[in-house]
Amino acid sequence: MTAPISVQVKSYAAVDLGASSGRVMVGRVGPDSLGLTEAHRFPNRPVRTPEGLRWDILALYAGVLDGLRTAGQVDSVGIDSWAVDYGLLDADGALLGNPVHYRDTRTEGVAEKVWATVPADELYARTGLQYAPFNTLYQLAAARESAQLAHAERLLLIPDLLTYWLTGEAGTELTNASTTQLIDPRTREWATDVASRLGIDLGLFAPLRRPGDPAGLLRPEVLEETGLTGPVPVTTVGSHDTASAVAAVPATGGERFAYICTGTWSLAGLELDAPVLTEAGRAANFTNELGLDGTVRYLRNIMGLWLLQECLRAWGDPELTELLRAAADVPPLRSVVDAGDAAFLAPGRMPARIADACRDSGQPVPESPAEITRCILDSLALAHRRAITEAQALADHPVDTVHIVGGGTRNALLCQLTADACGLPVVAGPAEAAALGNVLVQARADGLVGDRTAMRQLLARTQPLERYEPRGHTAAWRAAEARLTAR
Repeated sequence: MTAPISVQVKSYAAVDLGASSGRVMVGRVGPDSLGLTEAHRFPNRPVRTPEGLRWDILALYAGVLDGLRTAGQVDSVGIDSWAVDYGLLDADGALLGNPVHYRDTRTEGVAEKVWATVPADELYARTGLQYAPFNTLYQLAAARESAQLAHAERLLLIPDLLTYWLTGEAGTELTNASTTQLIDPRTREWATDVASRLGIDLGLFAPLRRPGDPAGLLRPEVLEETGLTGPVPVTTVGSHDTASAVAAVPATGGERFAYICTGTWSLAGLELDAPVLTEAGRAANFTNELGLDGTVRYLRNIMGLWLLQECLRAWGDPELTELLRAAADVPPLRSVVDAGDAAFLAPGRMPARIADACRDSGQPVPESPAEITRCILDSLALAHRRAITEAQALADHPVDTVHIVGGGTRNALLCQLTADACGLPVVAGPAEAAALGNVLVQARADGLVGDRTAMRQLLARTQPLERYEPRGHTAAWRAAEARLTAR
């Protein structure tokens, strides 16, 4: 009798930190299997202190430890999070205060001071990064005279800081480093000339790491705290959550695709082999961030479901399913706002601010929660259309399918409206793309899966996906776009 063939399946813990919550997910990966379960979810609540808006990084670390304890024995751990923010350490490796939140007001007016030394067009030509007031470069410029920065010996981006606490080893993961506006996307190394002219000490940063690189072993104290048996390696993943999410786009071979990573933000764009550093790209505010295997994430940041999240908070967190059902019955495209407008960046009064924007632009003012929700979703779909249309033209890279990944895949109305607006089929899923991308990079480093194409094929075979075909024609969307661009 022939002995049964043993199929190797391994478990990987993906720490995935978003702007409003964190989670520890466990991925089980085999040659033709990929499953994901949630071990622990915990809130991410920023705290407003007398100094400004801060991340509660100790609560996040405690959530990570609780999640690893719940996850049980795993073969590796990887961490991804939002971009740009960082912690400062002193010479003893101790944290110098809670990291500043990217929505803090300290960077107001800082960009203009930076541009006086390195003009905006030159900065884009060197770093390829879109303008956002909270880019790490502007945060460092804002902190130049601070006591914390003066005493700092090390700067670690958020996932690198948590990795350091888990392992005692410091590194700077490249895909996240590319959001600092201090990386040259052509060389994939630090833009030393830009940093030098702006007085930024690149010696603060730990050595660069790439996805798949080893990041150390869980410290004995961490093993004791979590109940895990060592050695447990920590693997460098695409530590910017968007890099991990794009790695988990379930595109099939030969498919020409655009992607939209949806959640608090919408990141809409293309996966390219080289950056697009043109003046037209800068004027359109497209960014060139680094991805897996030498790729470039050519995309635009859109305010995303933050608009709806803030409205829900203002309305007392009503039942979302009923609200979306009511929004579907509201006449389409009555009023739209620019979902990329920095006016919507700060928290608070979101329903009133959306109503004010509609009033100021001479459009009907949405009043009920259903009307405001429909305005938001129409506006997001329109912003998705604009970003994908412009990205194709700027990069000379046509697409035939749009992949939506992340939390927004659960919003069927948004997915359908995006298909309608783009005039392209939308494939929605997976919802936990960042965690899946995180897991797959660990599994690949472990020799369990193949290249990026093989990763995506495994996703397409194993994850639930929903396809949305475009309805009607795009004339109404073009007219709505014209209303926005005319202002």
